[in-house]
Amino acid sequence: MKSIRQYLTQNSSKTIWRYFAFTFFVNLHFFSAVLVPIYTNWAHISKFQILTLQSWFMLWIFILEVPTGVIADYFGRKYSLALGALVVAFGALIYGSFPSFPVFLLGEFLFAAAFSLMSGADDALLYDALKEEGREGEIKNLAGKAHAMQLTAMLISAPIGGFMAYVFGVNSPMLFCAVPFFIAALIAWTIKEPQIKEKVSESRRYLTIVKEGLSFFYHHKTLRLLALDAIVVAAGAYFVIWLYQPLLQSLSVPIVYFGLFHMIMALSEIIIASYFVKLEKLFGGAKRFLRFAALITSIMFFVVALFPNVFTVLAFVVLAGGFGLTRLELMTAYMNRLIPSAQRATILSSISMFRRFALVFLNPVVGFIADKSLGWALLFVGIFPLLIFFFSPLKKEMFD
Repeated sequence: MKSIRQYLTQNSSKTIWRYFAFTFFVNLHFFSAVLVPIYTNWAHISKFQILTLQSWFMLWIFILEVPTGVIADYFGRKYSLALGALVVAFGALIYGSFPSFPVFLLGEFLFAAAFSLMSGADDALLYDALKEEGREGEIKNLAGKAHAMQLTAMLISAPIGGFMAYVFGVNSPMLFCAVPFFIAALIAWTIKEPQIKEKVSESRRYLTIVKEGLSFFYHHKTLRLLALDAIVVAAGAYFVIWLYQPLLQSLSVPIVYFGLFHMIMALSEIIIASYFVKLEKLFGGAKRFLRFAALITSIMFFVVALFPNVFTVLAFVVLAGGFGLTRLELMTAYMNRLIPSAQRATILSSISMFRRFALVFLNPVVGFIADKSLGWALLFVGIFPLLIFFFSPLKKEMFD
């Protein structure tokens, strides 16, 4: 198998080389190390407000999908990527300059606009570039390498962000993010737009996702049950990201170490996702492994709620983060088997959309409880994967 370096130096066109570079720089998220402290230590806002901001972000992704898709349709996908990276760079500068809830609302709006501008346009650009060279058969391999590049950027940036926060102030990682984001915008601007394009409107694609996604789920019971199971556990696991840092704060862990915890969580995800096949064999089948992943996620929420210390928080990010946050990826692989190839992208996008929609309502609830008691918030979230463990509608034959 060819390495990323070989693709960049020997066999890739300039478009593909720059696509990898864009992916790396736009995922240097230094602020991941201080996702919560930037709100609580710097802006002094509540956990309810923090998670309300996340709902606001997800809501704007829904609203902006169509208008941002028009930009990709009429101006080109490279311009959509460049504008997205530029918008998120300005969003980071604004976010990191003014410790104010209304300013954060503006920042999250800009982040949502950037996400919508880049979502879909990046994959489509890569596919079109490969098709122009007659290499579309390499899409899975190169998309996998791009994902590896994304994870590498996140792993590198998390501990660096913790150091930045310790030396320069808790808002500094957000400000520093503007640098790689601006570089990503410049790289996207220099990409040559492929002449061959899939005749798929980005703005119409969103409307198709909503319409066809709902219709397909309505008529396909097995897929509907798989998606429900996947979404419930994934929605619970999502809060690992937002609750482990308040736990570290409550334990007076120095902020310089926050990025290391984030890096460890990401490493755990990578390792577990890399050994899905072996783990399934170890547990005697996909259903048993998926039930275990739901159970261990739930158990770790309960353990860290009842016995909060540095070691249980570490176990929390490794186990609840590792198994909980990757479980959706494995479920998606099984759902793929049930979806016709022509509808795959649409249906999988609709599943992601349904998950975000659920979190729009769940975020403020968890934030409200966390303001009253972090322990009770952890116990509340831990119930969701536990319900799936006991009452999952999944059958063994769904995975055969």
